[in-house]
Amino acid sequence: MIRLDGVCKAFGPRIILNGVDLDVADGENTVIIGRSGSGKSVTLRCIIGLIQPDAGRVRVDDDVVADLDRDGLAALRGRVGYVFQFAALFDSMTVEENIALGLKRRRFGPEEIADRVRESLALVDLAGVEGKLPSELSGGMRKRVGIARAVALRPRYILYDEPTTGLDPVTTAVMNDLMIRTRDMGVTGVIVTHDMGSAFTVGDRIAMLHEGRIRQVGTADEIRATADPVVRQFIEGRPDPAVPAASGRE
Repeated sequence: MIRLDGVCKAFGPRIILNGVDLDVADGENTVIIGRSGSGKSVTLRCIIGLIQPDAGRVRVDDDVVADLDRDGLAALRGRVGYVFQFAALFDSMTVEENIALGLKRRRFGPEEIADRVRESLALVDLAGVEGKLPSELSGGMRKRVGIARAVALRPRYILYDEPTTGLDPVTTAVMNDLMIRTRDMGVTGVIVTHDMGSAFTVGDRIAMLHEGRIRQVGTADEIRATADPVVRQFIEGRPDPAVPAASGRE
């Protein structure tokens, strides 16, 4: 389980997280929604140890992330895959080399690396692109390679940062299917997104981050039916929480 207890983070005078409490249940996709700048990506970075919280605690399984040394963080990142918003592939490396990089750092042998690269690309329906450079792929394909790179390490968890941003509806559906597919393989997912269609499709639970705290957590049905005006404003895309969504009736 991933657990955040009272997590706070500020950058200078700007408070981003102000006491975030959140449990991510094993075997589920937990989606974090919220307005731009609400701290969604900062939350992911705290989980993986890229950012240290100013207060509170992040626990991944039996580890308190802030207490881990360099070797402990390396071991944590072997269990927690990270899919960056823009894939973050190395342009000078082939797809195969990008996926293999993390495996080499963990001292896997050449045969196992080749097997894992092939298996992970097949999982994301990109078999045969091993020799291509990222510049030869579409944006959606690069994001799928990012998932393949994470899956190749066979993590217990995968963190997804805005996985459908900038994608057309068909490619978004493909990405949603992949996030469901990895969950069905037993991988726990934490997904940051603005895309409510994607959130309702892939999320077992949805948590809204607002003003530095978790405003509400619930199933997709519970969030759809919420009476909280702030949550309703966000999921319906309204500029004013006091103004109800248009019903289409006179």
